[in-house]
Amino acid sequence: MAALAGAVVLDAGAAAVGTGFSLSAQAPSRVDATAVIKGYETYQQMRTSSPSAGVPWQYIGPTNVSGRATDVAIADKAGQRRIYVGYATSGVWKSDDHGATWQAIFEHMPSTSIGDIAVAPSNPDIVWVGTGEANLFRASLAGVGIYKSIDAGKTWRHMGLPETHTIARILVHPTNPEIVYVAATGHGWTDNPERGIFKTTDGGTTWNKIVYKSERTGANDLVMDPENPDVLYASLWQRIRRKWSDPRVEPGYTEGGIIKSTDGGKTWADASAGLPEPRVRGRIGIDVARSSPNILYAFIDNYEIGREPQRSERDAYGRPITNARIKAAEVYRSDDRGASWRKVSTGDMINHSGTYGWVFGQIRVDPKNPDVVYTMGLGLNRSTDGGKTFSDVDGPAATNVVGDQSGGRVHGDHHGLWIDPADTNKLYNA
Repeated sequence: MAALAGAVVLDAGAAAVGTGFSLSAQAPSRVDATAVIKGYETYQQMRTSSPSAGVPWQYIGPTNVSGRATDVAIADKAGQRRIYVGYATSGVWKSDDHGATWQAIFEHMPSTSIGDIAVAPSNPDIVWVGTGEANLFRASLAGVGIYKSIDAGKTWRHMGLPETHTIARILVHPTNPEIVYVAATGHGWTDNPERGIFKTTDGGTTWNKIVYKSERTGANDLVMDPENPDVLYASLWQRIRRKWSDPRVEPGYTEGGIIKSTDGGKTWADASAGLPEPRVRGRIGIDVARSSPNILYAFIDNYEIGREPQRSERDAYGRPITNARIKAAEVYRSDDRGASWRKVSTGDMINHSGTYGWVFGQIRVDPKNPDVVYTMGLGLNRSTDGGKTFSDVDGPAATNVVGDQSGGRVHGDHHGLWIDPADTNKLYNA
């Protein structure tokens, strides 16, 4: 057992626990996922044949190392709650005692970079893990596809999609665990066709690509109508990370936006009416209000700027600063199941995710109250008025001061949130 960093259980307060490790930034070149998997198989053979195979190892430090958490998922079974947390480089950890102790359950896999975790609602022993962090930091590592466990993480089986490299979201059908949807953003540094939305109806034995735009446009979020599992909403993001710049909107990029399906992914229609125009749409996070499925929210990284910044108005990475910076984080709301959207956030939200919203893009709606909304970025932010205004869950009210984006918070980056449907004041935040 071990402690864990980056995963927080909040009950108006918080207690953090943790471990992890970091690796150097991935070079901007293609990663052969098949070769990685073969290398892993060789590694497994070497482990058993090595003269030191039976020698135990003990961790002696340092003790102040933490890791970036990317997702949190909860499984409730027979009155017992199990917490799963995914990390950017440290695999998957689970806790059966409400976070007091943790066990690593994915540390000896071909990739320990985690994009998303999903538990089957109809069978909490079925757990899916998508490898490859989808936030695309400089240190984000490519994954090798998707894994499935049918015994609550004791054993894992590779279920394909190796060339997706980054998996942002996994959805499991509420009553049929054989039906699974995967939103993949694709290679981070190079163009590739293995991106978009994939669906399986046989538990991962075979997959069909049901949404595809181009070799630079992937799907980074996917939600399901709580009343009708055939109704799906997805957000698309056109991007590539270059050696010299962040994965930002570039001239000619028009494929980002929100799409909707009403037939289980067979057909899709654009659902972006009212959003910023396509040329300025960055990463988009979406969620549906479970208590009022006609209401949806979108957390948008808006790249619109008042004027083109001069060189002196850019930082070392080419990001606009001062008055020439992008509008960045904005919250939009739909009250008609995605038919139309309107901007509801007021004021400047630059403190939510700075000018690099491509790192974050997560939004959640309270399961009981459609006007309570959370956004994740440099802090965990909550709105109680339908997305108009926000305050920090873990600190004082946001200051909206461009030079000080902390707002008094601990800057840990927030990427995952699970809200307890029985007690919506209890939050599991990664």
